[in-house]
Amino acid sequence: MLNRQGRPTTPGAGAENDHPTFTGNRALQQEEPLIFEFGRTDVTGVDLDEPAPVADRLGGLKRKDTIGLPGLSEPEAMRHYVRLSQKNYGIDTGLFPLGSCTMKHNPRLNERMARLPGFADIHPLQPASTVQGALALMDELAHWLKELTGMPTVTLSPKAGAHGELAGMAAIKAAIAARGETATRNVVLVPDSAHGTNPATAALIGFTVKAVPAREDGTVDPAEVAKLAGPDTAAIMLTNPNTCGLFERDVVEIARVIHEAGGYFYCDGANFNAIVGKARPGDLGVDAMHINLHKTFSTPHGGGGPGAGPVVLSDRLAAFAPLPYVRLDDGRFSLVEHAAVSDQSPLGRLTAFHGQMGMFVRALAFMLSHGADGLKQASEDAVLNANYVRACLADLMSLPFGNRACMHEVLFDDSWLKGTGVTTLDFAKAMIDEGYHPMTVYFPLVVHGAMLIEPTESESKASLDLFIATLRDLAFAVRDGDTARFTGAPYHAPRRRLDETRAARQPVLRWTAPAPVAEAAE
Repeated sequence: MLNRQGRPTTPGAGAENDHPTFTGNRALQQEEPLIFEFGRTDVTGVDLDEPAPVADRLGGLKRKDTIGLPGLSEPEAMRHYVRLSQKNYGIDTGLFPLGSCTMKHNPRLNERMARLPGFADIHPLQPASTVQGALALMDELAHWLKELTGMPTVTLSPKAGAHGELAGMAAIKAAIAARGETATRNVVLVPDSAHGTNPATAALIGFTVKAVPAREDGTVDPAEVAKLAGPDTAAIMLTNPNTCGLFERDVVEIARVIHEAGGYFYCDGANFNAIVGKARPGDLGVDAMHINLHKTFSTPHGGGGPGAGPVVLSDRLAAFAPLPYVRLDDGRFSLVEHAAVSDQSPLGRLTAFHGQMGMFVRALAFMLSHGADGLKQASEDAVLNANYVRACLADLMSLPFGNRACMHEVLFDDSWLKGTGVTTLDFAKAMIDEGYHPMTVYFPLVVHGAMLIEPTESESKASLDLFIATLRDLAFAVRDGDTARFTGAPYHAPRRRLDETRAARQPVLRWTAPAPVAEAAE
């Protein structure tokens, strides 16, 4: 057996009657070593002729030691990464219940469209005359986003949700600067249940963050917002539906309070999947909102490359949209890369080019294949599925805000685990043994031991029934006192549980060669 030094975990232990194997493999579950453990640093995977002598222009920068990377042949490299991929859990493997992340099926039609010549192989520096189809697609996508949100302006360039937040808040900062209030209007209100990127984004661009406490039902009280809002208020950053899986029923009143104070309303669009076709943020008083194309309109995180976080803007912020944007003149599309400087000029560029074309194609393919009525049904099905999970588990697992209708995700807390010796983390690890990726745990922070489940509209009733039955079986095991099933989990994963405290405080991020083993004396 190979010496597995430097590994932070141990191989998963099987059932008691499992037989050890010489290789460490268990049939198709293969024990894959690190490339440093089976590759050799003194060989390469290809044969190259000795290069002709050339003048050395590196001076003192020339490498003095070997690079230290193992040499692999093409079959070895291919097998290594394929075997690693077989250990991954993804949306094509099974239900992915990550709350507030909207991990849903990515239709293969979208992938075919994204790989069409003219979309997959274009370059951002091509002349506009050679990419008219791509620009037309961007223009149509922008039209759909404006229609779905009720907002007059959209910028497509942000590359992800957090980048979209930055774009929206930068537009708000630019608008405040145009009013000459930079020095005085510098506070952003952020609810306690907000995504962590919200206060981070506000602080990153120079705002002071003030927390808005949630009321007992998990929503924001406009009276609390009114207490905090004033002449120093730049904006509020609110997620709706919020991270507790609840619709902010006083959102219009909250918007009124913020606007009367002279501030702007930024809405985190991470949960837009719950209300597409049902409610338009622009009608609720929102001034800026990012939209995760890679969540709401098909491709899951990492499923197709980079994400995309377009930002829609109200009339109050339209003049401060970042460049570039698509313009149609006399039947020809062009990208506006520069704008005349004025009292209300755009804030410039946030990224080198226009955005992520692959995600634009996938998102528009998703929209066109569903149509307006289909997008509305998708939202309704997402909410229905979450409420089905809630209704089927409410008798065993505790709901922090009572057994009431939720939106696209259902939130449980750990009250039902009190005194059992099982924690939220233990319960999540046991789900891995059952073949499921755990739900989001310990978030939102306003709920102790949170378990946030978002099934999305992708899942069939049969899929949900098996998932629910699995969680019920685990819940009954907790009640029956089978703590060993949880505290040692996962047992059947390729690796056992991390010492998470040690991994965070003393991370091992680099492989080190094992110490030589002395030979036994004859």
